[in-house]
Amino acid sequence: MQWLAQSLAMGDQRINAAFVGVVVVLLSLLVHHSQSAQPQMSYPNVTSAELSAASVTLAKGLPDSVFFGPHPVFIESVQSYWAMQERDIVPQCIVRPRNAREVATAIGIIKRDYDLRTRRGDLPSPFAIRSGGHSPIPGAANTNRGIVIDLRLLNQVVPSRDGLSVVIGSGARWLDVSSALDSKSLAVAGGRNSAVGVGGLTLGGGISFFSPRVGFVCNNILSYEIVLADGTIATASESSNPGLWRALKGGSNNFGVVTSFVARSFPSTSIWSGFLYMTGSKAKQVIDAFHEFNQAKSGIYDEYAGGPLVCFSFLQKLGINVVSTHLAYTKPFQVYWQIMEYGQDTFSHQRDRRVGQTQSTWVAVRVALLPAWVIFPADSLYRDLFFTTTVKNDHATLMETYAAYKQGAEAMRRVKGMIWTLTLQPLLPAMMRKGQPDSQGLGTRTEPLVIVLFTVVWKDTADDELVDRTTRGIIRHIDQYAASRGTADLYRYLNDCASWQRPFDGYGAENKRFLQNMSRVYDPNGLFQRACVGGFKLDMDRALLLQSDIANAIRQSTNSDTGSQS
Repeated sequence: MQWLAQSLAMGDQRINAAFVGVVVVLLSLLVHHSQSAQPQMSYPNVTSAELSAASVTLAKGLPDSVFFGPHPVFIESVQSYWAMQERDIVPQCIVRPRNAREVATAIGIIKRDYDLRTRRGDLPSPFAIRSGGHSPIPGAANTNRGIVIDLRLLNQVVPSRDGLSVVIGSGARWLDVSSALDSKSLAVAGGRNSAVGVGGLTLGGGISFFSPRVGFVCNNILSYEIVLADGTIATASESSNPGLWRALKGGSNNFGVVTSFVARSFPSTSIWSGFLYMTGSKAKQVIDAFHEFNQAKSGIYDEYAGGPLVCFSFLQKLGINVVSTHLAYTKPFQVYWQIMEYGQDTFSHQRDRRVGQTQSTWVAVRVALLPAWVIFPADSLYRDLFFTTTVKNDHATLMETYAAYKQGAEAMRRVKGMIWTLTLQPLLPAMMRKGQPDSQGLGTRTEPLVIVLFTVVWKDTADDELVDRTTRGIIRHIDQYAASRGTADLYRYLNDCASWQRPFDGYGAENKRFLQNMSRVYDPNGLFQRACVGGFKLDMDRALLLQSDIANAIRQSTNSDTGSQS
């Protein structure tokens, strides 16, 4: 093993495909851990004296859907979060609604408690909304000694008879969606990781393998069923509550609890997917090819090319660096040589000279199987962190980003069990302009952008502070460097942000003010700003909104809405 690590560090050209195959297997073993290894936590009985008034009322109002520790449903819910930081948090009770009416009952109870506490000048009782539970941010979908609304029973997937749309419960996972649609040769713009929940990814914008053709996931949602702060069930669509419809396209959990989505569906059969695996010594050549791909001249843009996603990973246990590039093509090729041409020539251009592929895997799959190729484990026993920035497709900036990744690997080299990954993914102008209008503010971009995603996995809480300090410094350095070259961009992809990042600032002042106005219209007392933890909030307490802005938002909503809440 030491010889393998030394060979990679020296860029030994004798390393062959078998070596990278071993590395891939080892990477899977390092990250994928059995649920049987889950540390046992104690969930003692909660006495009635310890319960909040809201929890007591919820238990009375929804006796078959509210659970306390150590009930097995309560334990399963807490232990099923993806990241350990979320599993470390123990709520007071779990609400598992079976339909939108039960969600409305729960929100109505929580809102009455919130109003009472507000009148008394007390802090609100916290509550969280959980779909897939895949975010690594502590408190993103969980809350200490608070209430968690676990939506996973709302997992229906119902295609329309005409094949043009599908109703998807917000508690479903993308594997549920693709599995239901594959048999009908249909697909939707959905998550690239089969374990991720529908609700969180869609409300955060959402990027799909189909996005180059149809835009963000949120750009393909025809309507939302949502429980508002006052406990009413409403529909948000282009014709009913259109301001809310647009606000939900990237606005996260700031307006209510979405219980289901109606997504646009379209024909899809088999698609091609595969990886190119390379040693760490090929990093520069891969960045060269990635940069060139994103600079495609007008007329060359291929809306079926889902990628490339370029990943650079450092495995602390082995002391080695691995490069992988995931490519997907969402229309089946007719013969094998065409996928090889796309994967090796279209991306890398003269691959033997430029990239020097080490190993590749290619297969035609149904959509349900595709996300599994890039899956993170649903039962990770490690601690996890995402953080992100966005830059223009400038070669020097990409190389500086890679240099910052290398510096981060060195700074955290002693972090036990660390897997440190930099992922580069294209965000091209043609994609940003596709689909329905949203709140992300990208429609006016004319230059290709690159979403820079860092992920770090580690084992011990003792390393939390070092990881946090290092990662913040890396983003600060990249942003400062990009600003100095004029290659910075304010956009931050919400679903990849760390807790200390501010994605709504990157939407632009006008879009952020629009979201704040919609919050004032649909949640005038601030339930989802002050009591609902998780997500990213709209700075309502600091927002200096003119009364005329608020009045205009209300008037526009009233004048343009042809439907009403029910």
